[in-house]
Amino acid sequence: MKSVLDWKRIVGLDNKSEEYKYARDESTGYTAAKRIPEKWVATTCGYCSVGCGIEIGVKDGRAVAARPLESHPVNRGKLCPKGLSEHHIIDTENRLKYPLLRKNGKLVRVAWDEALSTMAQKFRAVQAAHGANALGVLSTGQLVTEEFYALGKLVQLGLGTVNYDGNTTLCMSSAVAGYKVSFGSDGPPGAYEDLERADVILLIGANLADNHPILCQYLDANPNKTVIVADPRVSKTAMMADIHLPLKPRSDLALLNGIAHLLIRFGLIDRDYIAAHTTGFEELEKFLEAYNPERVAELTGISQETLFRVAALYGRAKAGFIGWTMGVNHSTLGTATVNAICNLALLTGNLGRAGASPFSITGQCNAMGTRETGFTSGMPGYRKFDDPADRAALASLWNIDESRLPVKRGLAYPDIVEAAVAKKIRALWIIATNPLVSFPNQDVLRQGFSNLDFLVVQDGYHPTPTTELADLVLPASIWGEKEGTYTNSERRVSKVNQAVTPIGEARSDFDIFLALAEKLGCREELFPGWTCPEDAFNEWRRVSSGRLCDYSGISYEMLSEHGPVQWPLGVGEQPQANTRLYADGMFDTPTGRAKLICAEWAPFPEQPGREYPLVLNTGRTVEHWHTRTKTREVPILERLSPRAWLEMNPRDAKTLGLRSHDAVDIVSRRGRVRGVELRLTEITAPGQVFMPFHFFETNVNEVTQSAFDPISREPNYKQCAVRVERAQENPR
Repeated sequence: MKSVLDWKRIVGLDNKSEEYKYARDESTGYTAAKRIPEKWVATTCGYCSVGCGIEIGVKDGRAVAARPLESHPVNRGKLCPKGLSEHHIIDTENRLKYPLLRKNGKLVRVAWDEALSTMAQKFRAVQAAHGANALGVLSTGQLVTEEFYALGKLVQLGLGTVNYDGNTTLCMSSAVAGYKVSFGSDGPPGAYEDLERADVILLIGANLADNHPILCQYLDANPNKTVIVADPRVSKTAMMADIHLPLKPRSDLALLNGIAHLLIRFGLIDRDYIAAHTTGFEELEKFLEAYNPERVAELTGISQETLFRVAALYGRAKAGFIGWTMGVNHSTLGTATVNAICNLALLTGNLGRAGASPFSITGQCNAMGTRETGFTSGMPGYRKFDDPADRAALASLWNIDESRLPVKRGLAYPDIVEAAVAKKIRALWIIATNPLVSFPNQDVLRQGFSNLDFLVVQDGYHPTPTTELADLVLPASIWGEKEGTYTNSERRVSKVNQAVTPIGEARSDFDIFLALAEKLGCREELFPGWTCPEDAFNEWRRVSSGRLCDYSGISYEMLSEHGPVQWPLGVGEQPQANTRLYADGMFDTPTGRAKLICAEWAPFPEQPGREYPLVLNTGRTVEHWHTRTKTREVPILERLSPRAWLEMNPRDAKTLGLRSHDAVDIVSRRGRVRGVELRLTEITAPGQVFMPFHFFETNVNEVTQSAFDPISREPNYKQCAVRVERAQENPR
């Protein structure tokens, strides 16, 4: 049949008129007829943590269009390129439609019953032979909150392993740990509207224009702001700034300590706020004596004059806002740097009021949901593993013996990998993440995987580099195919709605978790009477009641009628009652006071030298998402950014005899990335290079290092020492 159609096309009898027919629609205007929906379904974007409202256009049971949800308060009628094309991710050639089980070395289609029975049997066998904690689970920030809540109970109480973490540790755990150390609890204190109401905005390692572009409109709406961007690279966001601080790689902690030193020296601090709401000021004041302008200028490469100017701007601000993302968190000193950010806010009283906040801009669409409910780095509701009162309260709510709750956190993500290398973790369940692209120092990861007795990967797509190694692959429904809620970076809870039927035999992660619990014999105990995500949400409302992240006053009905709302929201409270945290100056610590932390700067762990003279930085491009599992299947996004590149300063290229668009290899002590296109630009400073991390074909994590924050366990993806060589073969 294809040859006949090709012949007709050649002679002009088939001009594909049906495929390219246009029509006019009341809501879409003049557009392709096949993209005019029969209905629009309101939901929330499933990419980043901004939490944009979006509508999916549905025709003949398929998603055919996407547009902004005009009533949503976050994105105000706008979407980024990924959101505008998000409907394309649902029905793609690489969607995983059926369970696959490895038999005789090959993945073959099996029924769900066999898949889940095998999974339960293999996990129990490993635990019987090697102990309950020989099973590890790696989750994501992409599920709905109801799924995170169910998964946490299933892993900790049903499977009985404490070795459970998520890929959010790879991007946001330093922010979590920093908030906990400084304020006693996780939870971003501010709101997006603070970007509109602050008069001084300091962005550190935060390239909003590429990572969270919709937030740029909040900056644009503020006519009275001074924007300061601290970034070694002249990012798109740095180009928007009033002041760009091109600091040396990983000197941000020294910069922050230097600003704090100047604030205290010149009396630009709020002594009343410090006395009433903090501890540790005397110790911090003495500690900061070592961060005088002369030393900080040397460490950061920022002139003393500029340091004085920035400190004066922030110290005299009526409302000072500090925002950060992965540029701060991706570090062995990530937690300490967050503490230094919180120090500045506390010293000046820039907390709990309009425009004033130390604000962590989260990574994934529902990283906040897993932080609150996920049972990984803490128990649900920001409860602490080692707090007897927290343990007793949760045990009572769940009607279980307190002894079943862990007394401390299990292994974090990198430690689960190391335990697999050491053959202490023998089975692994990976959910909606692709570590064979995203994890640093890939050789270590591959070694760990090779030691496993059984690997389960649950995903919406196949093949990916990770699913190809699995013993069992479970097909999960994705965004657009299921229901629940997401919580964004400003703690705003939004409804996620199903627009189309899951593809093939794919099931929602929620249904998979309940079905596995059935096989394990614990469904009714853990999930009594549950049939849908709303059952999980209603239980979570009770579990969170009275906590900092209080959802008890939020319901599906409220979200449907009112739209998205921020937590905390107790029963009977009105939406928008608590836009900001800590307005009363009370913190979740034994004293009720926040802690000022002495955070010592240190050089990044792998310094450049003769053999590896360049410092590699990694980051995003606006067109793609994480490991491109979704976005590489969206034609317009893939055409805009089809391959990785390496940015280098022309002065370094001249020394190496390289020209723009040459194919080069990037080499570190750990590996080599081959055949990457070289781009010469002054955006990247001499001695530094930059490469996006999305591309598995040329995976930058072949060269990144196994260095982690000792508190948060977040990887130091940036600042590894490399050399750049002309490639022997051109990949194109």
